[in-house]
Amino acid sequence: MLKHLFLHFPSLLRPRRTWRRRVAATVAPALAATALLVSGAGPSHAAPAWDPKPSPMTTPWTNQVPVDHPLPEYPRPQLTRPDWTDLNGIWDFAVTSRDAGQPSTFGEQIRVPFVPESALSGVQRKITQNDKLWYKRTFTVPSGWSGRHIQLNFGASDWETTVWVNGRQAGAPHRGGYDAFSYDITPLLNGGTNTIVISVHDPTETGGQAIGKQRIQDVTPHPGRSIVYTASSGIWQTVWLEPTATAHITRLDMVPRLEDNTLRVTVRGAGGADGTSVKVTVSADGTTVGSATGTVGTEISVPVPGTHLWTPEDPFLYDVTAELTGTAADKVGSYTGMRSIAVKDVGGVRRPVLNGKFVFQTGTLDQGYWPDGIYTAPTDEALKYDLQKHKDLGFNMVRKHIKVEPQRWFYWADRLGLLVWQDMPSMDSGKTPDTAARTQWESEYRAIIDQHRSSPSLIQWVDQNEGWGQYDQARIADMVKAYDPSRLVDNMSGVNCCAAKDGGNGDVIDNHNYVGPGNTPTEPVRASVLGEYGGLGYRVPGHEWYPGGGFSYEDQPTTTALNNRLVGLLDGMRENTMPAGGLSASVYTQITDVENEANGLMSYDRQVVKVDQARVRAANQALIAASRSLGATVKLPVGQNVSLRVTTPGYTDRYIRHYDGLGFTEVVNAASGDLLKQDATWTVRQGLANKLCYSFESRNYPGEYLRHREFRVRREASDGSTLSKEDATWCPVQGSGGVRMSAAGFPGQYLRHINAELWLAQSGSTHTWDNPASFTEDTTWAIEPPWAP
Repeated sequence: MLKHLFLHFPSLLRPRRTWRRRVAATVAPALAATALLVSGAGPSHAAPAWDPKPSPMTTPWTNQVPVDHPLPEYPRPQLTRPDWTDLNGIWDFAVTSRDAGQPSTFGEQIRVPFVPESALSGVQRKITQNDKLWYKRTFTVPSGWSGRHIQLNFGASDWETTVWVNGRQAGAPHRGGYDAFSYDITPLLNGGTNTIVISVHDPTETGGQAIGKQRIQDVTPHPGRSIVYTASSGIWQTVWLEPTATAHITRLDMVPRLEDNTLRVTVRGAGGADGTSVKVTVSADGTTVGSATGTVGTEISVPVPGTHLWTPEDPFLYDVTAELTGTAADKVGSYTGMRSIAVKDVGGVRRPVLNGKFVFQTGTLDQGYWPDGIYTAPTDEALKYDLQKHKDLGFNMVRKHIKVEPQRWFYWADRLGLLVWQDMPSMDSGKTPDTAARTQWESEYRAIIDQHRSSPSLIQWVDQNEGWGQYDQARIADMVKAYDPSRLVDNMSGVNCCAAKDGGNGDVIDNHNYVGPGNTPTEPVRASVLGEYGGLGYRVPGHEWYPGGGFSYEDQPTTTALNNRLVGLLDGMRENTMPAGGLSASVYTQITDVENEANGLMSYDRQVVKVDQARVRAANQALIAASRSLGATVKLPVGQNVSLRVTTPGYTDRYIRHYDGLGFTEVVNAASGDLLKQDATWTVRQGLANKLCYSFESRNYPGEYLRHREFRVRREASDGSTLSKEDATWCPVQGSGGVRMSAAGFPGQYLRHINAELWLAQSGSTHTWDNPASFTEDTTWAIEPPWAP
């Protein structure tokens, strides 16, 4: 749990059981939840009493969820107003066939905003494409809201949502599962007790829409080695009311500009607000640092002198207010972080730079699933917990994997200091999307960008993943970059996987390597990142979703083995892949187990942290620190012949040679025969798999290279495959008295001589050639003039 007491929006951070909540004066205006003034405010008397269902696994927060007012925190921290009413709680509920009209009776109850597939909803059953969900409740508008417009807001509802108030439809149905939406219901109110009815149809993978990892399946644990999970249908984020002026602010688009120490703000509005005069003020610790006046819909430049930069180590946030001036009285509170993100050359390598400086981004894949709430975290403290664990483990980044979280998740990432890669949820991986699906997907993507474009933690959009529902990769990347030029764009995560196609553009090139970490070949324009690696598994008895059903990419027999393997991967990036191979970021799979995936750093129920937290944190911190003082890469003479000499004391007269296709070391001197001298001579080539690394071509067998296969190092021709090229590519790092040659595909494993044979070795691993004795000396080579010209 978090131990830090944050001063920014303190009431947002501490859930209270009271129904009226306020926030600190640093947010102007202060937030408050207004009491629901209604007789029998919840469901009608026809439905039976609500009861929870037993969760397949119990998180520390499962039993802390209030029955009547779950998730009571203000849901929109970057656009706050003083009055609002939370509609979370017990609603009447019914399920009909998808084509049916509103039912005459609602025979069940559901706890909103938990989906009916979840235990926390109190329903807990499978919903299919043939079903339609129905929700119903009543409310009365507080008398203090008289004369204002009433907005009905939804954080998210999956997928097609239709709303009626007092029997009249509120606008058009909303289609989308991950973006917020609202209705002005003022004309539909009756001045007394009002009734809301909501229908939702969610076809999940049988439709063409964005679904991420949702699939229709049994809601209780079952066997299966699947990387897709239980579907989440219907309302899954907070539903709430707020009063506004007729002309009112709907969004603040905020872009920091460090070049001139300004915050560029575009205030968006509705109800005739466009063109209205608006004043934007930026403050810190209650003191105004800058303000400017402009009009709604146009960019306003607000000075922020003496800018305090936002970084993962120091996630400083400024308070922001925007107020319509003149007769239009609307004022909102917000916050921002001053930071920049770009890609530029650093020591001759393209790398992402935060505030102009390269820092290695080390993070995890975060699926955002819960055994009790599925898509919805049980409490705000739970939502915060996973992000805090990233910080505790030393990570500075998180990749939110093909799901979009509530705005409060982004608030916590902003507050805690985590760089966020945000995936656009993919369409079904087994289909080629038709025209209607593509139009819907792109529309929802733009809505998601609009909703989260002002979060300082969010630094990169990830358009598509491993070819799932892929199409028009290059066009989409250009579209996203044009729509939000202030962030990086990844056109495809995992371009080397699963028939994925690289659009060739965007800011990064992104490979997936399991277990890895492997490397992503460097390019002259895009930065090289590793969008997924790891997947190390360890099953914790008593904390398995389906006991005995867990799987991973590489099971570990003990927690000691898990820690050694994970730290070894991190150290390999620090020692080799980052400095020698040009890697700039990596995403470990994954922060928690999810259903039958047992490759989390924590168990699915968040009850157990499987790894040594201090040790993993130290490895991540060392990796980040090394990136800040990164020197130049080791350069070898491309196109020239060299010989590679042993540096181990007592063996320094030996050189690498090939014999009958295998690699050995042998004494070579002036008296040696011509054949031996030729066999001990290699031509340095640019790395077949990475231009920053090198391949060694046999001098007397052109087209054959020094490569590893099944750990043994040999002379072999490349067959043109990616694997063959990687196995014949070596990334040098500076050693004492020479260079150490790390395998491009296996950072942390080195070219080693032992008993005159050449092996791919990792110190302390399980093979005889991994013996740690004299390991560093045996893996260090002097680059000498060639024995054969």
